[in-house]
Amino acid sequence: MNAPGGSSGGSTISSVLIANRGEIALRIARACRELGIRTVMVYSTADRGSPALRLADQLVQIGPAAAKRSYLYPPAIIEAALSAGVEAVHPGYGFLSEDADFAEMCEAEGMTFIGPPPPVIASLGDKTQARKLATGAGLPVLPGSAGTLSSGQAAKDVAGEIGYPVIIKAAAGGGGRGMAVVRDPRDFAKAFAETRASAQAVFGDGRVFVEKYVDTARHVEVQVLADLHGNVVSLGERDCSVQRRRQKLIEESPAPGIPAELTARIGEAAVACARAAGYVGAGTFEFLVDAEGGFFFIEANCRIQVEHPVTEMVTGIDLVREQLLIASGRPISFAGEGVVPRGVSIECRVNTEDPARGFLPTPGRVEEFVPPGGPFTRVDTHGANGVSVSADYDSLLAKVIVWAPDREQAIIRMERALSEFVVTGRGMFTTIGFLQEVLAHPLFREAKHHTSLVDEMISLRP
Repeated sequence: MNAPGGSSGGSTISSVLIANRGEIALRIARACRELGIRTVMVYSTADRGSPALRLADQLVQIGPAAAKRSYLYPPAIIEAALSAGVEAVHPGYGFLSEDADFAEMCEAEGMTFIGPPPPVIASLGDKTQARKLATGAGLPVLPGSAGTLSSGQAAKDVAGEIGYPVIIKAAAGGGGRGMAVVRDPRDFAKAFAETRASAQAVFGDGRVFVEKYVDTARHVEVQVLADLHGNVVSLGERDCSVQRRRQKLIEESPAPGIPAELTARIGEAAVACARAAGYVGAGTFEFLVDAEGGFFFIEANCRIQVEHPVTEMVTGIDLVREQLLIASGRPISFAGEGVVPRGVSIECRVNTEDPARGFLPTPGRVEEFVPPGGPFTRVDTHGANGVSVSADYDSLLAKVIVWAPDREQAIIRMERALSEFVVTGRGMFTTIGFLQEVLAHPLFREAKHHTSLVDEMISLRP
């Protein structure tokens, strides 16, 4: 029987089922290979030709292209894991990575779920419960409703009390979905009804709450690792302020233009919240920083993040390796020694989207794929010549990550890397050109950018 929190009581995990796809499946497979762990990778019919499959020791097809019948269908994944005889399941990010019921199913079948305990996922995955937990741990939160609101009038009353603009959020939301910003009270009723309906459709949970919206905030998150031996450490912060539709495009570490004293306090707050929650594994605690230097907890992500490579680049710590070791019951490999980040790392997400049409996804077959190279340049991708980008999944094709001794050199290196990146396909567009525009923007160069930058750039286009 597994110990609480996804540990196998100290024994080394020898086999892992990777319950994901694309670049994160590749990333997990590589970490497992270096640790001598056998990997089983599940895939849908749409992913038959994915380069990720080449790195697995065993493959199991779990269903058709539709995610709800494959990567989001727990019975198929559990059956694949049991038939392959694996000891653990790594969910990656997205899909079932923050599904407490799925984590519980894995543990009920005697398999380690590589992530925090199911009750922790459940409490932090509900944004209203996470707010309460954070408040109890002494963290500041934005003014808002004490819990979820089913009455439109009650929600509007809260909005009136805290003052516009406000944001209506799905309690079970994630990935930038299930949110609506309201600036005019006359628009509130419509936005409230639409957000509830969207939350029900996307997350199967229509509960929403209301929170104060900060227009020109910085989005700063802290990478945390915690083990079963009481060690909880911060690996520094990442700035994720460059976003479209509240989904991240560019991330960097450390957060530029924010005093070290403030980021230290944010890191301490993240560790305090992780301890209060009983966290185990890799997780991210996210905050908004306002123009006056105040910071506010907004949510926690109980999984590895898309942007984890920037933390790896500045700390030299393999986060997926640490996840696997923690799940085996091992203490954090560097606990007690402290972490001193070095230099600057920036990540750009290359999505198959058309920025000129509101970042509309443009799936299709990749005809030419030439990733950049060079010193201190890393590309995490499942892209290749002939690979099909399916409309059934997220449009992320690649992540370009660079490191340099300082931010100016890191930006120059990223500009060079993006200029080398070639992705072509019939009817296919990417975010590469738009990313180059952001990197050249004066506010970004001066580290004065904020979460509304992309919206402002789009609004100025002809």
